[in-house]
Amino acid sequence: MILQEIYTLPNGVKIPKLGLGTWRIDDGLAAKVVRAAAQIGYRHFDTAQAYGNDRGVGEGLRSSGVPREQLFVTTKVDAGLKTYAEAKASVDTSLRALGLDAIDLIIIHSPQPWADFHSGQHFFEGNLEVWRALEEAYASGKARAIGVSNFERVDLDNILTNASIKPAVNQVLAHVGSTPFDLITYCEQHGILVGAYSPIAHGAILNDREIHAIAERLSVTVPQLCIRYCLQLGLAPLPKTANREHMQSNAALDFEIAASDMDILKRVSFGDYGEASAFPVFGGGKR
Repeated sequence: MILQEIYTLPNGVKIPKLGLGTWRIDDGLAAKVVRAAAQIGYRHFDTAQAYGNDRGVGEGLRSSGVPREQLFVTTKVDAGLKTYAEAKASVDTSLRALGLDAIDLIIIHSPQPWADFHSGQHFFEGNLEVWRALEEAYASGKARAIGVSNFERVDLDNILTNASIKPAVNQVLAHVGSTPFDLITYCEQHGILVGAYSPIAHGAILNDREIHAIAERLSVTVPQLCIRYCLQLGLAPLPKTANREHMQSNAALDFEIAASDMDILKRVSFGDYGEASAFPVFGGGKR
């Protein structure tokens, strides 16, 4: 069962291959969603300071009945924080909001503040300052692993060249039709696990005829096909849903995509997100 499968990070920390994303899930609803997912068997929960639901996610984890040592919690330092002092304070803020003594994975949400996302600026000095705070959190036991999100190769090189600890994870937008193969290969070469957010293209891919045809032939749903695609690439997908049935379906992945179908999926060109194009995940906002 996929919910019981894990990757092992370079420092020996084990991270479940499939996680539950919580972006755009209100804080007031988050506890109920997290409890439901934990009952189904999810053990990896992904949140962020920018989502504003750390408190609810933490409440759901504590009331789930699942022992803390069986849970893996990821949160992200807000992208707008680019100083050591801000980042250090934010770690303690997340610990308090989540109600945890330690967070399994803390990552920099983006190399740029959201207003400058994909602007061409890289904020190298600021990211090194934030990374220094995360290294300190790791050394003190407040974080069991540290990583990044939305980092391109040049951003990773800044950390790899100048820091003491390399990122354990790089979360990036990755789905059928938009897979950063070169970046994935580069991360793999440096022992960095790639997390795949929006593995179902924020739902926009559900209407793609070519993807539908392959899913029908395999007798699976489009989301199942897309999530399995990420897993077979060695990624850690983070599908987001507040729907219990979708949680169950997203984890029903007891099938393999044949190499020939994987080749087809790798060549798919998908860029029409429709209404989803206005969402921050594609337009440059809080993801």
